[in-house]
Amino acid sequence: MRYNEKQFNKEVDYYKKELSKTKIKNIYVYGTINKNAFFSFAPFSRAASELKIDMHIYLGYKNKGYDFLFDVWKTYANLKAKKIGAAEKALKNVLDIANIKGLETYFKAPDMILKVGVKGFERDLNLDYKTAWFKPFMSVKLKKTTDAVIQNVYALKKAEKFGIGFELIREKEFLAHPLQDYMDSYAIAYNMFLSSKFCKSVSIKASTARAGLRDAPEKVAELSTTLLGLELEKDIDMPVFKAYKTLSKLLKLDRIKTNDASFFVSGKGYHGKHIFGEKIGYPSPDMKTKWNSPGGIIYKFHWYPQAMIDQRLPRTRLAFTSTVPIDIFVDSTLVDYKKMRNRNREIADVMGRCEKIVVKSNIKNGCNFEVGLVKKNGIRRLILDSDSDARFRLDPQILKVMKKKTGMMANIPGGEAFTTPTYVKGRIVGDIVINIDRSYMLNGNEPFVVEAYGDNYKLISAAKEVKVAFEKRKRDAWKNILEQEKNKSLNKEIIELKKKNFNQVGEFAINTNPNARLCDYLIVNEKIANMIHVAFGSGFEADAATEYHMDVVIDSPRQKLDIYCVDKKNIQHWIIKSGAFVL
Repeated sequence: MRYNEKQFNKEVDYYKKELSKTKIKNIYVYGTINKNAFFSFAPFSRAASELKIDMHIYLGYKNKGYDFLFDVWKTYANLKAKKIGAAEKALKNVLDIANIKGLETYFKAPDMILKVGVKGFERDLNLDYKTAWFKPFMSVKLKKTTDAVIQNVYALKKAEKFGIGFELIREKEFLAHPLQDYMDSYAIAYNMFLSSKFCKSVSIKASTARAGLRDAPEKVAELSTTLLGLELEKDIDMPVFKAYKTLSKLLKLDRIKTNDASFFVSGKGYHGKHIFGEKIGYPSPDMKTKWNSPGGIIYKFHWYPQAMIDQRLPRTRLAFTSTVPIDIFVDSTLVDYKKMRNRNREIADVMGRCEKIVVKSNIKNGCNFEVGLVKKNGIRRLILDSDSDARFRLDPQILKVMKKKTGMMANIPGGEAFTTPTYVKGRIVGDIVINIDRSYMLNGNEPFVVEAYGDNYKLISAAKEVKVAFEKRKRDAWKNILEQEKNKSLNKEIIELKKKNFNQVGEFAINTNPNARLCDYLIVNEKIANMIHVAFGSGFEADAATEYHMDVVIDSPRQKLDIYCVDKKNIQHWIIKSGAFVL
C-alpha cells in the first residue's frame, strides 16, 4: 500500500462519527473545484457508503453547472407545500403527463446538501477536509501522461468545456479491486483536471454506483440525467416535452449544458435503470426513431441503430479508463500515438482485404475459431482502428465510409484493430480477464470457454463467480429489452434487432499497445500487443446492436495462436504465428 491506510481509516472514522449524528439517506456536495475537498472525497465516500448513504458530487472550475438543481428542488418543495406558482404548475404538468410511477421522488432535494468551503465542507453540516491519507506517487510522470491524453486523445481546445467523472470509494464488501487502485484513481482524475484547466470550463462529478443494471439509481444522478434528456427533447412535438418546455423557460433550464469532451474513471457497478428512458424514451425530431438515454443522443456513436436515422449532430466526445494503478496507467498510456495508430491501420488494412480470420491454438484445449468479415449481401464489415482517438466531434472514418455524422469514443489506454464479425464459429477460450460488472481475472486452469455456432454462442465452462456474474448481466439486459418493448420506449425494429443479436459474438480484436502489461483490468489487458480479445453481445455496427457488451481477453502467446486472414483467392495473410506478430 503506497498510501497511509491507517490514516485513511482514521479519516473514514471521523466522517462516520459526524454523519452518524444525522438521519440521512443521501448527500449532495457542490462548489468550486478544490484540491483538499477532492481528495477528502475518498474517506468521505467510504464513510457514507458504510453507513448506506448515497452521495452525488458536482464541482466546477469556471463552471456553475449545478445551479439549476436548486431551482428544481425548490419548485418541487413548493409544489408539495401547495405554494403554487407558474413554475410549480408547470412541474406538476410534466409529472402528470409523464405518469411514471416513482419518477416524482427524484425531484425531492437530498437530505443533506454541502458546499465546498475554504477550510471544509459547510452548509447543512460542517466537516473538515481530510487528506493526510494521500501521498503523491509518480507525480511528474502522471502529469506528463495526462497532458499527453489531453493532447493526443482529445486535442482539447481552449474554447471547449471538459467533464471528468471519478469513482467514489464504496465499502470493502462492494469493491472488486484493491483499495490502493481506487486511491490511485483520485490522483489520475485530479491530474486530468490540472491538464485540462486551460479550457473554457471543467466539471468533476461522481455518484454512488449500483450493483445491478436494474437497480434504482442514485437520486441526483437520475434527476440530472432526466432533466438533460428533457432539455434535449423540449422541441419534440409530444405533450410531455411541450410541458417540460414551459418549465424550462420558467426556470431557465437552458443552463443545462453538455460538455464538448468528457473523461471518466470506471469502477464496479452501474448507474442503474434510467426510468424516463425506459418508460417513455427520447424521440428524434422527425419521430422516426427513439433513444432510451440522453447519452445516446449526445454521444451518437455509430454502432447505435438510432445514429443512422437521427439527423442531430453528436455533442460530446468521450474517453474512459478504469481504476487502474498509476504506474500501469502511465506505462500503457504514455506511448507514441502516431506509431501505435499506424500499427492499428496496418493490421486493419490486412483484415479489410480478406473474407475471414482464422484463429487456431497450438496447444491442447486452446482456441479454434473462425471470424467472418463479409455479410451475405457482399458488403464488408468495418475494420476500426480509432480506439484511442476522440479528437474530433465527428468520427472521420464513419463520415468517409458511411457518410454519417457520428461521435467518437476512446479507451485509455488504447491499442487495437477491431471489427464486428458477420459470424463466429468454433471454440473461444478466454484465459486472461473478462469484463462484466467489473474485471474478473481468468487463468488457463479454469478458462472462460464458449462454443460459437455462427449466429449464436453457448457458455461451456467458467469459474463459478464469473459464470454467475455473466449470466446475471445477460438476464438483466434481457429484462431491459422486455421493459423497453412493454413501454414502447424504443422502436419495434430496434427491439427486434436487440433480441435477434442478443446471443451473438459482437467483436473480434487484435491488441497492439507495446507498453501495456498484464494487470487486473480488462481495459489494459485488451490492449497488450500479441494478445487478442472478443466480446459477447453488441458489436460496433448498427445492425449488430443489443443490450450488453462483455469483452474477454485471450493469451495469444500462452496458447501459441496462429492468426491469419484469408482473401477471395484463398491466400493466407498472416498476422500472428505461434503467439507472436509476423506482420
